[in-house]
Amino acid sequence: MFFSRRELAKLALAAPAAGWAARLSGLMAVNSRFNGVQIGVQTYSFRALPDPSHADIPTMQQIGINVAELMSEHAEGLLGAPPGRGGAIVEWRKTAPLDKFKEVRKMFDDAGLKLDLLCYNMNERMSDDDIEYGFKMAQQLGARAMTTSTQVSMAKRIAPIADKYKMTIGFHGHDSTNPNEVATPESFATVMAASKYHAINLDIGHFTAAGFDPVAYIKEHAPHITNIHLKDRKKDHGANVPWGEGDTPIKEVLRLMRQEKYTFPANIEFEYKVPEGSDVVKEVSKCLAYCKEALA
Repeated sequence: MFFSRRELAKLALAAPAAGWAARLSGLMAVNSRFNGVQIGVQTYSFRALPDPSHADIPTMQQIGINVAELMSEHAEGLLGAPPGRGGAIVEWRKTAPLDKFKEVRKMFDDAGLKLDLLCYNMNERMSDDDIEYGFKMAQQLGARAMTTSTQVSMAKRIAPIADKYKMTIGFHGHDSTNPNEVATPESFATVMAASKYHAINLDIGHFTAAGFDPVAYIKEHAPHITNIHLKDRKKDHGANVPWGEGDTPIKEVLRLMRQEKYTFPANIEFEYKVPEGSDVVKEVSKCLAYCKEALA
């Protein structure tokens, strides 16, 4: 059976990490692969839920999505890390029990879900040790690859660490006119030139809003894509909108993936404003249904 929203909220607030996976036993297996295209979710989508780190697994079960691109702070939260990105988390990471991240992976495995990618965002203020910490976490989680939102200038700093761990990392693109932001085809080319392990996490909503064609870009660069992010935005730097109301060719991208049998996942990244009377679970469920209908 699936959890009701009330049961989900109780679990998210009350269940400690220890023994939590056992409470998920007996849940119905879910599968969000439709006609060969794997639909997953970026767990940033669940940021509005109480204690997202504890909500990720039951929410995925409830919605029916079986592949996760896990935010690093959600993984850390399951091990008792303090919330936020300030000094407290920096200090916690200095003595973080890295081997314990294997227990986080086991929680997903036990729930019948795939922890596919770790999203570890980096910035220019980080030390090299902070950067390497993310790769160590991904290694212990057994992630296939990493994704990151960072600056173009960080590519050369990340490169030797990616090379050391032989870990692929997809650079997430945004809609930005700042030349130091990963946003344009040229900026993706620059970051990939720094290491053979550098790749593309293409956000087709941001890419569309920035004035580019995600369908053509995916056709040309598919071998270098770790995953894509699905959202709908208007062109000319327009807003995030409910799916089907913007200019992003979501259906065309999904059908291209089906046609070409691409193996990388298309991950829902929920960002538009929740309509009055709805909630995150309902809206992400609508996004999943949109994908399923497109691939029918």
